[in-house]
Amino acid sequence: MKVIDHIKKAKGETLFSFEILPPLKGKNIQSIYDGIDPLMEYDPKFINVTYHREEYVYKTHANGLLEKVSIRKRPGTVGICAAIINKYNVDTVPHLICGGFSKDETENALIDLTFLGIDNVLVLRGDPIKTESNFTPHPDGHQYAKQLVDQVEDMNKGNYQLEEVSLDPTDFCVGVAGYPEKHFEAMNLGSDLQHLKEKVEAGADYIVTQMFFDNQKYFDFVEKCRAAGINCPIIPGIKPIKTLKHISFLPKFFHIDFPDELANDLMKCKDNAAVTQLGIEWGIQQAKELKAAGAPCIHFYTMSKSDSVRAIAKEVF
Repeated sequence: MKVIDHIKKAKGETLFSFEILPPLKGKNIQSIYDGIDPLMEYDPKFINVTYHREEYVYKTHANGLLEKVSIRKRPGTVGICAAIINKYNVDTVPHLICGGFSKDETENALIDLTFLGIDNVLVLRGDPIKTESNFTPHPDGHQYAKQLVDQVEDMNKGNYQLEEVSLDPTDFCVGVAGYPEKHFEAMNLGSDLQHLKEKVEAGADYIVTQMFFDNQKYFDFVEKCRAAGINCPIIPGIKPIKTLKHISFLPKFFHIDFPDELANDLMKCKDNAAVTQLGIEWGIQQAKELKAAGAPCIHFYTMSKSDSVRAIAKEVF
């Protein structure tokens, strides 16, 4: 079932969903199941599976020449989504990114997903790889997420890159990302909202937000979206803090702020156990308030570690 249909069917009830990472190359599928099993009792309506693009390293040969070698640290999402559906009979939402893909490769991935009966995708531009100072698209790919939405919607209308063959229209429900504290590359929140509106007008069915720790920023973001004419469901994404490293890493990498109350409490934490407990308590508070406000779904970024999310879900769902 499509994400948008799950939301409609819920008739105002707040749904539970979460996101996992593919395992590092070399680990088996059980590592995925170990992160999902503890959360199934809370009836997730869909599970997102992230995609991590290939990176490059340079190997020095005996003659002194450098060779650029492609590496992929995590497997792709198609097989993982199929395994999750087979084991749990729950809908999956594979992430689809611009970075590293040509239009033809994107089309082939979408054809594979259709073949498996997967009818949801979360469309993202994706981040630059470590060797890039700025995002660089594939020469025959997409620069912006809106262009990727256009391609998915073209396929939904039966328009393919492969013009010489006749294929049935796809039927994807498309999610896109929204940023309550604005995307770090946007000039301001107003321009960021305009780009978001363009993605929705291109065919996106719903929005899932970047993580945030101050619910008021989500509420303000929804209000501004509605004022801008963006009327699709907006799903809040939250993440429990778990380690001392997160105190500096999350604001730096995701360009977000901690509210003063949380920041002050984090500064008092002496070890990871204290941070984890605070993350659970803050997550419970966040989720309860979002649910009371009528959020269509609360989407948890688990990083494939389910213990904190399970503790929060136990108190909220």
